[in-house]
Amino acid sequence: MTGKSLRLTRLSRPGDGRFLFVPMDHSVADGPIAGTAAFNRLVREVAGAGADGIVVHKGRARSLDPALLTGTALLVHLSASTPHAADPEAKVLVGDVEEAVRAGADAVSVHINVGSETEARQLADLGAVAAACDRWGMPLLAMMYARGPHIQNPRDPALLAHVVSIAVDLGADIVKTVSAVDSKDMASIAASSPIPVVVAGGAPGNGDLSVFAHSVMASGCRGLAVGRRVFESSDPGAEVRLLAEVVHAEAYESDPETPTFREMAGAI
Repeated sequence: MTGKSLRLTRLSRPGDGRFLFVPMDHSVADGPIAGTAAFNRLVREVAGAGADGIVVHKGRARSLDPALLTGTALLVHLSASTPHAADPEAKVLVGDVEEAVRAGADAVSVHINVGSETEARQLADLGAVAAACDRWGMPLLAMMYARGPHIQNPRDPALLAHVVSIAVDLGADIVKTVSAVDSKDMASIAASSPIPVVVAGGAPGNGDLSVFAHSVMASGCRGLAVGRRVFESSDPGAEVRLLAEVVHAEAYESDPETPTFREMAGAI
């Protein structure tokens, strides 16, 4: 067993190869999510409700109580930009894999905007981070989006298939992107990818979360990455429990002895 394969197993709590990530890296782009104490409470609630992993920046990782992550993976996000820049789609690296190793991360993530004015540099960054991940035995989650001045439809199936294939070709272990409008198109994209496809949850108000989650998992995708629709909810734990039970439904149906997420939460 390699270090990378060992860490990959930690990204799926039931060990079914499916993933529920809760990104909380939005504070760089959007401003504070919560103060330190409230952020720790949010992580406790999300972890206790069954999230497989949380995504934060390196500095935020240092402020977390380590006891909160005994059953939940830590993914350190290496990319950043703000809406105040001349080009908000120009993601830059603000951390590296070695820093994530020192932080105790189970994986790292990078954000790539295909079609942006700085696409070439972002692709180079993805390739460099993938190489470093191989050296350090660190799983890589590539967050791939079609965004830029020439992108007409960021959910175009052919475009989504392309951004997923870029993640595969440049060395990612898991790829996150948006869902195609038609579930059949998303099923084709997921089936053609040799690495797991995880779908972004989008902003609050984008339809019923349960219906969305069931549709994504029925298409053959391997998980969800839902941030704002969780941490902006009045009950983040309830949202995560709902999502976890959809993402990992087969694991719990096939093995009655597997503890439920509510039992897991009671142990945290």
